[in-house]
Amino acid sequence: MFMPGEPAEDPQAVADRKAGMARVEEWSLMLIPPPMREGVIVSVQEVQCGDPNCAPIDTAITVVFPSGGSGMLGIPMTVKEVKPEHVKTVFPPNDILTKWHAGEDADWPPLDEDYELDEDNMPRLRFGLGQRVQCRIGPDAVTGWASGTVMLLWYREASWPPGSMAPYQVQLDDGRMIFAPQDVEQVIRSGPQNPAASQATALPANAMPE
Repeated sequence: MFMPGEPAEDPQAVADRKAGMARVEEWSLMLIPPPMREGVIVSVQEVQCGDPNCAPIDTAITVVFPSGGSGMLGIPMTVKEVKPEHVKTVFPPNDILTKWHAGEDADWPPLDEDYELDEDNMPRLRFGLGQRVQCRIGPDAVTGWASGTVMLLWYREASWPPGSMAPYQVQLDDGRMIFAPQDVEQVIRSGPQNPAASQATALPANAMPE
């Protein structure tokens, strides 16, 4: 999922966020053993937290190996606040990275089976289940959109910190499952009701797999 800046956002703030993401990506890459680094993709996003008791924005780090093995880590602060020690604290040990590198499933951190969503305290969302939407998945403001259907509200993954959620999980018309990290028009908007009517270009670069 591509994360454009807000229209009125200070250009310096946008630049600072991009620089912060680049730093976190570099620190994460350095924590992966050298023999596993070839072809690995590390991406960093800021994710909206729906729990009023947690930080409003978390930093999500996704690690994807050429084998298809992957994992996501969460840090409960904005990307510009993240320090190397924060990344090191949440990063998985080498045995988990080895499984991801081999394409095996491995939960990190361990599954939080007791987590329950407090729906009464969640913000009201603009779209409902089954609604047709378009998601911003690329940098171009015209062609960087892909159409899909809302599959889940307040999506989260086991590796995210408690309370960290994305407003929507969306299945794109090409079959990919992604999440929209913020409920704003610059990230997700109303889409055509007929999938065949979609003229959006689905760019793979920043799509966020489930």
